[in-house]
Amino acid sequence: SVPGPLSSNQTLKFFEAAATNARENCDLLSDLYLPNGNTVDTSSPASSSSLLNRLQLDDDLDGETRDLFVTVDDPKKHVSTMETYITYRVSTKTTRTEFDLPEYSVRRRYQDFDWLRNKLEDSQPTHLIPPLPEKFVMKGVVDRFSEEFVETRRKALDKFLKRVADHPVLSFNDHFNAFLSAKDLNKRQGLALLSKMGESVKYVTGGYKLRARPVEFAAMGDYLDVFTQKLGTIDRIAQRIIKEQSEYLVELREYGPVYSLWASSEEVLQEPLDGVGGCVANCCSALEELTEDMSEDFLPVLREYILYIESMKNVLKKRDQVQAEYEAKLEAVAFREDKKTPVPTDVEKCQDRVECFNADLKADWDRWQNNKRQDFRQLLTGMADKNIQNYEKCLAAWESLIPLLQDKQEAKVETN
Repeated sequence: SVPGPLSSNQTLKFFEAAATNARENCDLLSDLYLPNGNTVDTSSPASSSSLLNRLQLDDDLDGETRDLFVTVDDPKKHVSTMETYITYRVSTKTTRTEFDLPEYSVRRRYQDFDWLRNKLEDSQPTHLIPPLPEKFVMKGVVDRFSEEFVETRRKALDKFLKRVADHPVLSFNDHFNAFLSAKDLNKRQGLALLSKMGESVKYVTGGYKLRARPVEFAAMGDYLDVFTQKLGTIDRIAQRIIKEQSEYLVELREYGPVYSLWASSEEVLQEPLDGVGGCVANCCSALEELTEDMSEDFLPVLREYILYIESMKNVLKKRDQVQAEYEAKLEAVAFREDKKTPVPTDVEKCQDRVECFNADLKADWDRWQNNKRQDFRQLLTGMADKNIQNYEKCLAAWESLIPLLQDKQEAKVETN
């Protein structure tokens, strides 16, 4: 039904309830996403906008220690006889000595980003590589050349590069350097930069079976499984809400004009009826903005983290493979006939790889948890802010109608 006007007391109660729900959501977020005991500051700000600004300010302060800044913008469509594709401008500013110049500007298409991510996975197998947005879309459902889709993908690619640029190891990768600075990226020839660690992990066979994943890494796997289920449920419900809101918008767009048509045949009620039609139109506009925000800002973050979880699971599997190889070598040493000879060098190297993998994975896990906490705090705060704006616009629209109705009632009394 179309929202009706609220009294001052009802309005006050509504915003008190909204504030209470926002605090409860923050508490739930802390319990759900911070099992390591770290607390989330859920103190209630003066408004959701002030909290959002505070979060953004905190992020900006981090920039004081950064020496590499990357931005993805200016998407352009290219049409040729063979294919049609989109390129994006990748702009870089840096003070690092690994770069020959302080600034670069190159154009890259999606497959270039995909090339970079594959190279990072091959050369840095012990680290969590941020995910890319999904390449393929269902034909007939999404137009991959539409402004909305291109902008959503641009934001995701920008987030991908920023996450790599902020990583203390990945940001120094030579493939990343080439991606940011080389005018022509020769992906077929590539850069023969696979590390020894990369080679050792890449060619580990599946013949080894891990006895038992260590407790801390088993806890990571369990957490990721639960997190995947929760995000998947939220994603499905959010899509259903968007669908229902879109259907409701269709009804509203038909509903408002009825009052305007009615007003043309009612001289006494013309002004109030026109006012109702205008209120419905304003509510329709507010709901449309809210629906677009869910589609363009809320859902992409959920899907990015669903893909992030898959990346984390892949790193865990690689770690398990290296540990399984180490356990197999240890077992072979334990059953050898000559017990006096020292432990073979390859066993010690394998142990070093396991320890390296464990250390890198723990560091990336902590960094991922911190980023996730910040991202979801900002996401939920923005969602609360958008919903409050939606209800404020609807409330203001209906309150503006009350004086028109009161004037008509007073005029009717005087006439009688």
